Amino acid sequence: MTAPLLVFDLDGTLAETAGDLVATLNHILEREGLAGVTLNEARKMVGMGARSLITKGFSAGGQSLEAERLEALFNDYLSHYEENIDVHTHLFDGVSAALDRFEAAGWRFAVCTNKAAGPSVKLLQSLGIDKRFAAICGHDTFAWSKPDGRALLSTIARAGGDPGAAIMVGDSRTDIDAAKNAGIPVIAVDFGYTDIHVRELSPDAVISHFDALWDAAAALRPRA
Repeated sequence: MTAPLLVFDLDGTLAETAGDLVATLNHILEREGLAGVTLNEARKMVGMGARSLITKGFSAGGQSLEAERLEALFNDYLSHYEENIDVHTHLFDGVSAALDRFEAAGWRFAVCTNKAAGPSVKLLQSLGIDKRFAAICGHDTFAWSKPDGRALLSTIARAGGDPGAAIMVGDSRTDIDAAKNAGIPVIAVDFGYTDIHVRELSPDAVISHFDALWDAAAALRPRA
């Protein structure tokens, strides 16, 4: 029997990363002569990867970006972010205990994020939980990324899982849409990065703390 699998988003789901993401965004914006954004503003911009975050940051300053300039800024962003990836970042309360409980019950774990795979692995290593995941997949791991359901299905396959025994856990429209597109149940956390409350996006369940993940996952009962 295939072990049940929890597939987690990273930013805003497993870890509170907004502090370091916005610090790097503001480094780029201020270097380019634009005003920085507040942490609260940035929390609504995160979720679709660094290119989207940069574009939204410049848009907030009244500027649009040509593709070539965006790519140059993206490379600068990644370089600065990777050097400062864990200054303010920390796991959300209850993550480690939840993983312990699920692991003891035979569950396995994977990460499907729109963060690049390299920084994702580096961050999870810094947080001390990288070895807990059978697969850590970023926007550059496959030819598609969330909300394309194939990104989630490919992550499940890489982790050796079965779509019929998998549940997605995320914090945004991107995660919820990816799960729906893949035909996978989805649990949304309501403390992450989204411009509207996740309940409005109709996930299968909503939790406000990782202590509630066990009961939410049990209620969805993976088929395998």
